[in-house]
Amino acid sequence: MQIVILDGYCVNPGDVDWGPLRALGTVSVYDRTHPDMIAQRLRGADAVFVNKVRLNRDAIFGARQLKFIGVLATGYDVIDLNAAKERGIVVTNVPAYSTEAVAQHAISLLLALCQHVEYHAALVRQGAWTASPDFAWWKIAPTLLSGKTMGIVGCGRIGSRVAKIADALGMRVLGYNPEMKSGFVGTYVSLDKLLRESDVISLHCPAKAETVGLIRRDTIAKMKDGALLINTARGSLISETDVCEALASGKLAGYAADVASEEPIRLKNPLMSAPNCLITSHYAWTPKPMRQTIIDVSAENLSAFLSGKPINVVG
Repeated sequence: MQIVILDGYCVNPGDVDWGPLRALGTVSVYDRTHPDMIAQRLRGADAVFVNKVRLNRDAIFGARQLKFIGVLATGYDVIDLNAAKERGIVVTNVPAYSTEAVAQHAISLLLALCQHVEYHAALVRQGAWTASPDFAWWKIAPTLLSGKTMGIVGCGRIGSRVAKIADALGMRVLGYNPEMKSGFVGTYVSLDKLLRESDVISLHCPAKAETVGLIRRDTIAKMKDGALLINTARGSLISETDVCEALASGKLAGYAADVASEEPIRLKNPLMSAPNCLITSHYAWTPKPMRQTIIDVSAENLSAFLSGKPINVVG
């Protein structure tokens, strides 16, 4: 079996093992693939794995030998599922591999907004505390989370894990989800109620027609003055321009995200100059155990397909 990995670098820059996939066939690994090179690299491929490389209708119909597409991630919006279905190609993903890592990152972003740790650590190194006549010195007082309300938009695995951590911090937890999932530690409410009552809003929903642009001028207007917004889901869930305006006016006291509307983020993105805004580089999912899990589960997906009993099929 000819197996092609079109953009393997982010999953494996050299510190994890492609071995489970190599055991299933001849593997060609490309760190990155420009759209112009997709057709050439899929020539003769029986199976392809992608992370963020987009496989559109032309690419899928052009790869005549292709039988299997594996997404090295949970989200599979990079694949034209209709085209794959027409070709009879099975598409799989890796569900739930990053729950703990992304939940941890969401909380770290929240704490960064509330504690200003790096800011104060830098000032200490510059001698600000040394020059102070007092034993305790600070430039910006921390925000206490205990007693405040955390609103979770999207109560799947990651959202539910963030809710548990928020609960452990002494926060009241509200959740909004199209379906009420069992095991959620908070109280399910309408989106409007969540927006009105939350001191912190954390986004954990997929990018779909009904969620793209969910956070925009009119929904921000429903929020508490001085609310904090966290986004470790997708950049398209917010209007970046409207969030920037809310940060500038003080309606939002802070925005922290691991995602952007275009990735890598462009220097012209308005968030790059917004006040009280923290942006990290879509790396919440990247602890080494998570990336090895991606490879291991991807190999299990392909092995199950080869045995005639595919698992983790999407679409």
